[in-house]
Amino acid sequence: MNTKNKRIGILTAGGDCPGLNAAIRGVGKTAIVKYNMEVIGFSSGFLGLINKDYFKLEEKMLSGILTLGGTILGTSREKPFKKTGHLSINKPKLIKEHYHQLGLDCLVCIGGNGTQKTAAGLVEEGLNIIGLPKTIDNDVWGTDETFGFDSALWIATDAIDRLHSTANSHKRIMVIEVMGHNAGWLTLYAGMAGGGDVILIPELDYDMERVNKYLLNRAKKKKPYSIVVIAEGINKHKRDSAASYISSQIEKGTGIETRKTILGYIQRGGSPSPYDRLLATSFGSHAVELIAKGEYGKMVIKKGDHISDIPLSEVGSKVRLVPKDHPLIQRALGLDICMGIK
Repeated sequence: MNTKNKRIGILTAGGDCPGLNAAIRGVGKTAIVKYNMEVIGFSSGFLGLINKDYFKLEEKMLSGILTLGGTILGTSREKPFKKTGHLSINKPKLIKEHYHQLGLDCLVCIGGNGTQKTAAGLVEEGLNIIGLPKTIDNDVWGTDETFGFDSALWIATDAIDRLHSTANSHKRIMVIEVMGHNAGWLTLYAGMAGGGDVILIPELDYDMERVNKYLLNRAKKKKPYSIVVIAEGINKHKRDSAASYISSQIEKGTGIETRKTILGYIQRGGSPSPYDRLLATSFGSHAVELIAKGEYGKMVIKKGDHISDIPLSEVGSKVRLVPKDHPLIQRALGLDICMGIK
């Protein structure tokens, strides 16, 4: 296996999340130390490839970044295959030209659904690509887990824990909005871990009357407060945030004082959890093993207890949502947690 002269690039694209630097370190250190590859980092996601904005990643630059949040490479939401107005620039063509000009043997694309879709498109353009799935939403198709999810789960659960005492002190209903786009993984897990009384996720149609009736019954049973954990994606066709809409509907329907909290970007920041550090490092290391063997056009995944990979062509345009028969939903219902199901 002749890998001595291989030159690889790394970029991080889409929203930031805990574990990105751990993944960069996992790729970089394995490539440099184990295989003596040359590694360059592109700044600001795919913009770095478009603008030829890059720098050589030395091993010493990868020391001390394991625990850091964010990404030392920077990121952007640039989607090179997306047509914008009447601009004449052909971004995929430009990326392809710069890839070859820089003499890259492979490009590692670290990101969520949009990034993996772009990565699959670049494979079709004839480039050697490896994808690494990250997102706090845990919604990348093909993998059981993405790094970033566990860290966000800790943050969201901690926030719900703290709101219990305020809700109890004031005898209120507290509505907590959790991120996740159109997937309810983070809301379901944080809601369960944080002792939510009502959990609403995009995958399950909810009935507001049923929710309000449930909350009124809790009040009649002399339960002094209620915690309502909701996903941002349950309100996709309304102008208000999900938290604003649900809290107003609850107060209107029950007459009980209700307050909202939108956790927002705080869920994406800070140091990654130990689990996310391990997962991101394992993903990065496996990516380099694929490069060393000349196996390209794949996304690294976790299936059960094993790190593996699947073709990027299978991933594009798919989203991993919570199945309606997911065991955690059944356990929630068995605990008399209201899921708002019609």
